[in-house]
Amino acid sequence: MAENSNGVFSDLFNAVGNTTQNAADNVINGATNVTNAAQEYANLGVSIATGAATSTLKLVQDVLSGISSTLNQKQ
Repeated sequence: MAENSNGVFSDLFNAVGNTTQNAADNVINGATNVTNAAQEYANLGVSIATGAATSTLKLVQDVLSGISSTLNQKQ
């Protein structure tokens, strides 16, 4: 009878242990996915900001070039 009791408790501990391990794995995987998504959004934000800055600089260069051209024509 003692052997059967040990087997039942062993099975119970294994089942609880496996469930706990699966839950921990899911939390870790979820955290990894959140981190990856955050990194993707950060990269996207940097790309958008860089593109906007580049466009703004190009616009300023074009305006200054136009002003310079106009001033040179008047001289």
